[in-house]
Amino acid sequence: MTDTVKSAIVTGGGSGIGAATAKRLIADGWLVTIVGRTVDKLEKTTGEIDAGDKLNVVQCDVTDRDAVAGMIDSHVAKFGGLTGLVNNAGVAVGGPIDQVDLDAWKTVMTGNVESVFNTISLAVPHLKAANGSIVNVSSVSGLGGDWGFSPYNASKGAVSNFTRALALELGGQGVRVNAVAPSLTETDMASFVLENGPAMEQFKARMPLGRAAQPSEIASVIAFLLSDDAGFVNGVNLPVDGGISASNGQPNFT
Repeated sequence: MTDTVKSAIVTGGGSGIGAATAKRLIADGWLVTIVGRTVDKLEKTTGEIDAGDKLNVVQCDVTDRDAVAGMIDSHVAKFGGLTGLVNNAGVAVGGPIDQVDLDAWKTVMTGNVESVFNTISLAVPHLKAANGSIVNVSSVSGLGGDWGFSPYNASKGAVSNFTRALALELGGQGVRVNAVAPSLTETDMASFVLENGPAMEQFKARMPLGRAAQPSEIASVIAFLLSDDAGFVNGVNLPVDGGISASNGQPNFT
């Protein structure tokens, strides 16, 4: 990145990983636009950050392409350019495949894949001008399969491979594209697991670190991938998963 002042857009910025990423980037000296659909969540994050002119807040549904265009225009008008894009907004849909209706399938594919296409395709001209960087929030569920979660797996698998393809396409034009692949993280979207005692015990048994991640732990890796310190990192889907993906899947006999 060549800009002295760096600025980033963070989607899904009203809570969880997005809010933590906005806080981390502002602490690192970035100017940040947080984007979300829910005003209450955006206002809560704004109050927690208290960043003044370093923070721009835009209510936007990233599945709405026209709204995304307006959101990017708002960021550029306020901060003069764009050097980083974090695609964090997403939805979770699961269940036995013969019980997943078409509307649910479309919801997860639109929310997790089309939204990323919208933001990247519209932001790329600005990112090229700044030799910028993109970080997509995928998932370990985009690197391998889960039982009973195939729609989500399909959507995050698309994000992971979209990341690789764009790294090839855009790397020579000065834009790096990477992804993080978290496992279970303490966010609202994961509450259906976090609040289920038996499910949490199974997770802890599979997690070498024995716990869920904090959003700030994912945010710190996103901040690294956006930064000049990662200037030769391109096309990576980086697991931030407490070691789950280190296993070959066999049982723990110890």
